[in-house]
Amino acid sequence: MTKQEIKQKEQKLLEMTGVFCTQKLDDDYFQLCEKLIKKLGRKREVPFQRGKLEIWAAAVIYAIGSINFLFDKSFEPYITTDQISEYFGTKKSTVANKAQEIKDMFKMWHYDSEFSTQRMKESNPFKQMVMVDGFIVPIDTLPADLQQMVRDARDRGDDIEFHTNRYE
Repeated sequence: MTKQEIKQKEQKLLEMTGVFCTQKLDDDYFQLCEKLIKKLGRKREVPFQRGKLEIWAAAVIYAIGSINFLFDKSFEPYITTDQISEYFGTKKSTVANKAQEIKDMFKMWHYDSEFSTQRMKESNPFKQMVMVDGFIVPIDTLPADLQQMVRDARDRGDDIEFHTNRYE
C-alpha cells in the first residue's frame, strides 16, 4: 500500500470518528481520536491498512472511551459499546479485540497522560501524589519548592520522583 493510500484511509478514519464524536460525544473525544489515528498512521506497519475502516473507527473510539470511563453511566458523555458497534455496523467482540490491540500498542490505561480527557486529567487521584524513595506521598507534604518542581514537570507532560540519601 502506498503512502498516499494510507493517508486516504487515515483521512477517512478521521472523518468517520469525527462525525461520530460530533453527533454522540464531544470535542475532547474528537481531538483524542484524531491524535490516536494520526499516531496509528505513523507506525512502521500501519495497522489500519488492513481490515474494515468501520472496525478501526469503532475501535479507536472504544479504546479512548474505555480508558476515560465512557461506558460508565455516572460519567458524561456516556455511551454503550453496543451503540458504538451499531453505529458503525460492526460486531462488538471484534471492536473490543481491535481496541485492546490499540491499547496494548500504545500502553494506554486509565489516567493516561496522552489520551485522557480533560475531565479525567483533572480528576486523576494520582495528580496529588509523588514518589519519594519508592514511597507514594502526598505532594503537599513536600517543601514548597519541590511541590512547584512537580507541578512544572507535570505541566510539561513529564513526571518526577525524588530520591534522598537517607538510606545509603
